[in-house]
Amino acid sequence: MSDGKPVRIGTDPDAFEAFYREHVQAVQRFVVRRVTDPYLAADLVAETFLAAIESADRYRSGRGSPIAWLYGIAHRVVSAERRRRARELRAVQRIAGRRLLGDDDVARLEERIDAEAASRELLCGMAALPDGERAVLELVAIDGLTPRDAAVALGIRPVTARVRLHRARSAMHDRLEPRPKSAAPVSHTTTDATTEATTEEAQS
Repeated sequence: MSDGKPVRIGTDPDAFEAFYREHVQAVQRFVVRRVTDPYLAADLVAETFLAAIESADRYRSGRGSPIAWLYGIAHRVVSAERRRRARELRAVQRIAGRRLLGDDDVARLEERIDAEAASRELLCGMAALPDGERAVLELVAIDGLTPRDAAVALGIRPVTARVRLHRARSAMHDRLEPRPKSAAPVSHTTTDATTEATTEEAQS
């Protein structure tokens, strides 16, 4: 698929169908790593592709891959749903989408939800990280994006993504394998590199 294809999905039904078929499973996996209700998962996947149609004319191939762009949309859709759930305003919005699901559709989504159980467990382990760091680590460690594509998905600079990824990985490593008190001091080279990276993030 050419990088320019997302631009056409807003006006060309055939292009959208091909785009949807190529990426729907990846988007489903992204969503079911974060939610466990198959009906809600189906709604969020549909919302992601509807949002993709609406914003297709703003896609730029030079900024990242189509899947990074889609993951960015899915990230915003899932985050918006979490906010809606916190305000208890989602019930009416889900009725129409749920009626479209047959028993086979629900069964397939439930299987996918079960298959992503380990990923959801890892996501839970990241819950204590700051939002920005957690978002980058999720996209790279769980969803398989490169740091550059994760930056595209989150709308941040690549250097900012790399800094946040480094911090998140270090924090997770410390939680899983705490350093002994007698650990050797950090070298000046490492300290200087971290300081430089932090400065770059602050300027982003």
